Amino acid sequence: MNGGQRRPVRGLPLRAVAPNAVTALALCSGLTGIRFAISADWQLAVTMIMIAGVLDGLDGRIARMVRGESRFGAELDSLSDAISFGVSPGLILYLWSLNTLPQLGWLCALVFAVFCALRLARFNAAIDTSDQPHKSAGFLTGIPAPAGAGLAMLPLYLWFWTGEAVFRSAWIVAPWIAFVAVLMVSSIATFSWSSFRLRSSIRFEAIAAVVLVGAALVSAPWHTLTLVSAVYLASMPISVRSYARIKRQRAVGQPGVVQAP
Repeated sequence: MNGGQRRPVRGLPLRAVAPNAVTALALCSGLTGIRFAISADWQLAVTMIMIAGVLDGLDGRIARMVRGESRFGAELDSLSDAISFGVSPGLILYLWSLNTLPQLGWLCALVFAVFCALRLARFNAAIDTSDQPHKSAGFLTGIPAPAGAGLAMLPLYLWFWTGEAVFRSAWIVAPWIAFVAVLMVSSIATFSWSSFRLRSSIRFEAIAAVVLVGAALVSAPWHTLTLVSAVYLASMPISVRSYARIKRQRAVGQPGVVQAP
């Protein structure tokens, strides 16, 4: 072998271990939610999905912080998301409610899990595509998998703090979970929170709001998650109108509007 040639480096760099470990923990958390659902510990089951969502939000940031992005990490993240936010919520909702309508309920649970996987596959297929109008304008296409899982479990939140049996009815849960599944694979523009830029004059207020939401999640988690879900749903028509306005501005080439790549 020529002494001037270097062997190709194989395997993952050490800096990629930390974000991938967090992704694996998110996967474990999502799967553990199924375990608690089997034992009918519904609050812990939902909590595991919420923890998976938090870990899913951290792994990408850790990867960028330590410059540990890798193709392996991207694939592992998609696999984790498909299970933690597609399969696990679908099974939890089936065991909690949808099993009273075995055929229709299982169909809706399957649709939710499969549509979540389809959304992630579409995202992976377009990750290297330069022509992404929604992304270039600071929007997402459809609702992301973690948000879809959170919205799908809205009947559970309501049941936890109201105790009303109507929220456990499969005739309500089945169409709801199907509706959320359609939102995940839809082409509607939704806000991408990571693209928001706060003015320096309101940063203190933003920090105070985050602390308030955190305190509310600790003291009244199910009420807070219900409110957050309602606010997110209400933001969708606003995001659609906002993107439509930006699209019109781009069409006429209005100055000051960033053109899509």
